[in-house]
Amino acid sequence: MHSGSTIMTTFSFKPPPPCSSSRRRSCHVHVGAAAASPPPLIRRCPSVSWRWRLRQHTCRLQRGQQSPQQNSNLVDEDDSRLSQNAGIFHPSIWGDFFLGYSNPAAASSQQQQTQMAERADKLKEEVAGMIASSTVGGQHERLHLIDTLERLCLDHLFEEEISAALPQIEAAGVIDCDLGTVALWFSLLRRHRYRVSPDVFARFKNEEGGFLADNPEDLLSLYNAAHMGTHGETILDEAIVFTRRRLETTLRDMEESSLLAREIKSALEIPLPRRVRIYESKHYISAYEQDDATVHETVLQLAKLNSNIMQLHHQHDLEIITRWWEGLHVESRFPFARDRVVECYLWILGVYYEPCYSRSRIILTMIIAIVTLLDDIYDSYATPEECKILTKCIESWDAKAAHDLPECIKFALGKILDSFQTIENMLHQEEKYRMSYLKYFQFPYTYTIFNFQTEDLVRGYNMEVNMLEEGYIPKFVEEHLQVSMRTGGCPLLSCASLVGMNDIATRDCFDWVSRVPNMVRALARILRLLDDLQTYEREQLIPHVASTIDSYMKEHNVSIEVAREKIHPLKEDSWKDFNSEWLNPDNTYPKQVLERIFNLTRTMEFMYNQEDNFTNCPNLKDTINLLFVEPFTELI
Repeated sequence: MHSGSTIMTTFSFKPPPPCSSSRRRSCHVHVGAAAASPPPLIRRCPSVSWRWRLRQHTCRLQRGQQSPQQNSNLVDEDDSRLSQNAGIFHPSIWGDFFLGYSNPAAASSQQQQTQMAERADKLKEEVAGMIASSTVGGQHERLHLIDTLERLCLDHLFEEEISAALPQIEAAGVIDCDLGTVALWFSLLRRHRYRVSPDVFARFKNEEGGFLADNPEDLLSLYNAAHMGTHGETILDEAIVFTRRRLETTLRDMEESSLLAREIKSALEIPLPRRVRIYESKHYISAYEQDDATVHETVLQLAKLNSNIMQLHHQHDLEIITRWWEGLHVESRFPFARDRVVECYLWILGVYYEPCYSRSRIILTMIIAIVTLLDDIYDSYATPEECKILTKCIESWDAKAAHDLPECIKFALGKILDSFQTIENMLHQEEKYRMSYLKYFQFPYTYTIFNFQTEDLVRGYNMEVNMLEEGYIPKFVEEHLQVSMRTGGCPLLSCASLVGMNDIATRDCFDWVSRVPNMVRALARILRLLDDLQTYEREQLIPHVASTIDSYMKEHNVSIEVAREKIHPLKEDSWKDFNSEWLNPDNTYPKQVLERIFNLTRTMEFMYNQEDNFTNCPNLKDTINLLFVEPFTELI
């Protein structure tokens, strides 16, 4: 995940340093002595680092040595609102599970672990050789191999090999290739920011305006590829309409349990370019194993070993983040709030799953958990006057004005301020400037001052509280989005996604993301429209701020059903906006930085697929169990 340097060539069960564009300085990862001993597979390094600072800070708080910013009073038992608002959301499924969970791989002997790492390194060398020799088998074989490595979440091990192959793949073209190969070529290159022309599909058009595609595999490949389209690419719009209709018809006649049927069903729900690879990786490994026509035993075994190794890193992250969350006492102090820290970590895993992004994941998980808590305080607990006071406290980044707030809000404010200090403690001295972007940055944008970081987020929450109190429904969808794009938290999360990265995330990158560029605006629109489509009915059961659906009804004088139907094309237009920015050559920032924003956008599609899966946490239980609890056991 870096340019201008060699990638890690050997497997290690130690937490690696954050991904960087250079290795000029060593960034060891270490968990302090106060921590429970990590498994030998992720042996801690001897130097002091961000993990040690984080753990020391957390342990100090748990021992009761609170920061000056924190209010130490207990929850006011007379606050009847706590009991009145309790039980709104499903309780935590996981609790402190990851504080005590012992992975079978972590419990194995040091010799066994060494053998696993050596085996993975050997397999990696063999697969690298396969990539180098794939030119012999032709364009289709090369495309299929790289696509398979990406879907198995192995591509980060072969960045140099894949980067070297892509220009050759583009130059080779697809003049004599079949539709499935052309679609895979187009999709792969666009995923890697090559703006190849959609005219490659023109020769597959028929006289009736359809496409010369009969088998389900080709239809599926074309359908997925077309979702990397931008505005004005009519042939891709036509391809989506044509293939979706044909795939829906085909699916009705297929055996539901077949691998192809499941793949088609998944694509019709969320097209492949918008799906989060790590969430599906273990399912894909199992599917790949069953595909006798394409499975390669070396790739399969590496995928399973790599999955187990990454799982150990993710479990260790979860131990750290769970311990921090326990210090907030969400279940007892904030019974009206969503207790979702493991689900938050799952969400952020979709932004970066590679072991070298451990610090980034922990920081971004903390931020999204804090955003969730603030959202629930403003939405489900605080009065309008308390919202104003809380907003002022966060604007000034000072808890002194909080004396008129209920004890639970004062406690939350102290914990939030302290958590930001914890994040700052995780950064090296030369990285601490990033905190000012996370807290305060302002920049003029279009209609208003779009100061979008933490303090702006709570200003947006406060504006929504006022809208609810006044019963105000914005007259236009665009007017609504001026507020709701901010309260979705995407600009803040986009900035926060860079805070834990190494020196690949420069000041220029922070300046760019803080200007709320078109890519981030598209992300914010996609989230807001997805959220409103999936939560509208639930939110009508309780007093809630107007949604974009309400504004569309008001703007166009139409029914709820028509408004919901029309919101979907607005979301698709926003995806075209996003794709345009992804392929925009003027976005000269590192691909590793831009990819964080793309992955964050993908996670929105997953979290709001069919319904609000984050709020309805049982929907995520199986995915969490598969990724964080169950290892592969059948290894050679």
